[in-house]
Amino acid sequence: MTARGLVGRRGEALVVIALSLAAGAVWAWYVGEDTNWDWQNYHEYNVGALLTGRYAVDVVPAGLQTYFNPLIYLPPWLLRHALPSPVGAMIQGAVHGLNLALVYGLTRTLLGPAATLSTLGAAVLIAATGAQTLAEVGTSLADILTALPVIAGLWLLLRGGQSRARDVILGGILIGAAVGFKLTNVVFAMGAASAMLLSARPTRSLALLALGGMLGATLTGGAWSFIAWRDLGNPVFPLFNAVFHSPEVADTNILDLTFVPRSAWDALTYPLQWLAGSGHTSEVPMRDARFAVLMLLVPICAVVAIVRRTVVFCRTDWQLLVAFAVSYGLWLLVFSIQRYIVALELLCGPVIVMAIVRMAAALGFSTAEGAITRGAGAALAVAVAIAFWGQPANWWHRPWSSPYAPAPLDPALRAPATFFLLEKPLAYLVPRFPQQSRFFQLADIGLPIMPGGLFDHRIRAALAAPLAGGSWALHVKEHPLHDALLRPYGLKVDPMRSCVEIDSVLKEEAIEACPLTSAAGAG
Repeated sequence: MTARGLVGRRGEALVVIALSLAAGAVWAWYVGEDTNWDWQNYHEYNVGALLTGRYAVDVVPAGLQTYFNPLIYLPPWLLRHALPSPVGAMIQGAVHGLNLALVYGLTRTLLGPAATLSTLGAAVLIAATGAQTLAEVGTSLADILTALPVIAGLWLLLRGGQSRARDVILGGILIGAAVGFKLTNVVFAMGAASAMLLSARPTRSLALLALGGMLGATLTGGAWSFIAWRDLGNPVFPLFNAVFHSPEVADTNILDLTFVPRSAWDALTYPLQWLAGSGHTSEVPMRDARFAVLMLLVPICAVVAIVRRTVVFCRTDWQLLVAFAVSYGLWLLVFSIQRYIVALELLCGPVIVMAIVRMAAALGFSTAEGAITRGAGAALAVAVAIAFWGQPANWWHRPWSSPYAPAPLDPALRAPATFFLLEKPLAYLVPRFPQQSRFFQLADIGLPIMPGGLFDHRIRAALAAPLAGGSWALHVKEHPLHDALLRPYGLKVDPMRSCVEIDSVLKEEAIEACPLTSAAGAG
């Protein structure tokens, strides 16, 4: 029985959307309150700074991430601050769950008559159980939120890439919007462009996609890029500074190459490493089988096509495969940070199911119905195996029974003061202090303070006009205090006064504020 026959033509979309919303909300409630590292470092700070004007006062409290586009983090910020826990997180998780509805729709478009309850359910199950997908549901991490326009955009391109200009432009707007919100999504834009090369009218399709992409990126990232260019001389500050030459950062192109493969063999075996539970591309443990399954399925389909002398994939199938492969290849070369391919994790569902169903048909079962039935059964079995094998990552949570509730500050910290941050992530603490306080990050190796630059002058001007609360150094109590960072500004920790403890969002650690004094002969 088809999915549409079970629930009716009008009700199908509503049922799928409702189930997707519910799945996301329930998972967000189950995992607890989001306390991820990026939230601590810049998600909380950037939005608050944008709304309160702190960008004109502070000096990169979140390091190089301080100037990442804050707009994509505005919805989770509002939900967290406006609604009681866990309501805000569950709404956020429900929105993230809409990715499953998009996967369902994309799979239906791909499979056509082969879109049964089994095949659609298999695609959704694979999509719903990704190691990074589950890790991001209900959190402030943006990859799962920007996956919505990426997948919706690809769906439109595959639905109308041959002739419907409206679909191509709208698909471009959606994918471009994802890039404007978060630049790491550029790999999906390149994948989409590659898919358009296989359309019936590639030149026209590429032009329309580029038009839509530029419009979408401008809508979501144009204003922020203008601000960064106006204030710092680099529209994507601090990235690509070898091109834009902002005086506030060295003329280098900042890239995190920690997880990039060191050899072709390393790159080829990444999916097998994830299958075995290696966290080689993730800062936290995870285990995931879907990329390994896909890596095996596509060559098997190629062998079937050669042996049976038949065509396995249609044009739309190839477009999706090319978009997937190009996006994955570029990600592998440039980032190899697992969180950045949540959209591909989700797309593994339709791609794996499509490959199994097409292979079943190409193997020449006696009837079309038989091919669909056997292919659907195999797809569902593979989906269940992938779901059971996986181990989701965990980007730090607190139980809802003990949500983060900051204790009142020590009286010594309640007057406006100047705070020097000596490590990351500490910027989430900023809203706890008096609004007139100032926060200067000195420890970011990716964005060191350039002598004589705007940030350096801002720090020195603040020291020349001290606030009532004095100057303090902030660091994690359990970590070494890197007081050498204070010397260029003529400061040191005051040995005559005690440090003050501040409770952390993480139960196992505490933050320490240490009073500063002048260092004779420093600077």
